[in-house]
Amino acid sequence: MLKFYKTIDGVTHELAALEKDCWISAVAPTEEEKNYLMQEVGVLPEFVKASLDEEESSHIDFDDEANQTLIIVDYPSAEESEEAITETTLQYTTLPLGIVIMKGYIVTICLYENLTIEDMEKGRIKGINTAMKTRFLLFILLRISQRFLIYLRQIDRLSSRTEQKLHQSMRNEELIQMLGLEKSLVYFSTSLKTDEITLNKIMRGKLIKLYEDDQDLLEDVLIEVHQAIEMCNIYSNILSGTMDAFASVISNNLNIVMKVLTVITIVMAIPNIIFSFYGMNVDGLPGAHWLFPSALAIIACLIATYIFKKKDMFH
Repeated sequence: MLKFYKTIDGVTHELAALEKDCWISAVAPTEEEKNYLMQEVGVLPEFVKASLDEEESSHIDFDDEANQTLIIVDYPSAEESEEAITETTLQYTTLPLGIVIMKGYIVTICLYENLTIEDMEKGRIKGINTAMKTRFLLFILLRISQRFLIYLRQIDRLSSRTEQKLHQSMRNEELIQMLGLEKSLVYFSTSLKTDEITLNKIMRGKLIKLYEDDQDLLEDVLIEVHQAIEMCNIYSNILSGTMDAFASVISNNLNIVMKVLTVITIVMAIPNIIFSFYGMNVDGLPGAHWLFPSALAIIACLIATYIFKKKDMFH
């Protein structure tokens, strides 16, 4: 879907057609819309292709001949797994967003709908001006870094609730959720580090022209990204330690169950041994009447139970 927006008198309005100094938002574009971007707007084909590649990592690319700059950044996304029916199965991942700065226009290209572009389109972010391309770019980066922080706090709350459920019952669902959150943090950490590298390249001012008023905004973006990286590392370490602790608890519980079952098996084997001995076709056994082996078996079981109980083998 292609949409055109332009800031007029401090307010961003949607346009019916392409105009100079406007923002072109391309979300999941069709083949016809891709051709429009390349032929009518003039976006380089390789820039469009890179922006729509799910595996593309964050970087900056510049084409001298076309005088176009492509900035690809990873933004966070929350989605439910196929079997998900509750919040506890929420999964987090990262996807690329392409931003093309060219003469007369700024273009954003992404493969899926995302909250960052939606906030920009609905005017939820103040201070946006489509004619000020560098500042517009920094607002997008700031919103993405803030979204990372929001999702990291959600992951922390979700892991805490899952941990409480694990204290009550060791179910596979909670363990799988914890593994999913740990994987999400790995995605976040990798994407945040590549985004940080991209921001550092922008800060040098060689590929993208920086104005004096943009320095403070860029520093705010870097602070948010650094905070997100620190939070991601902290939560990842906590979650990893929690998973190791629960793995030890599960292993210990299994050992306890196996120990109790082994003790019960030994106690129950004593009567079988005695009855098997007296069941042999041999003459001259003491107390050949059925009462004696029965009483002997009961006494032997009680003695064995007392010994195991004293050694605390039933816990």
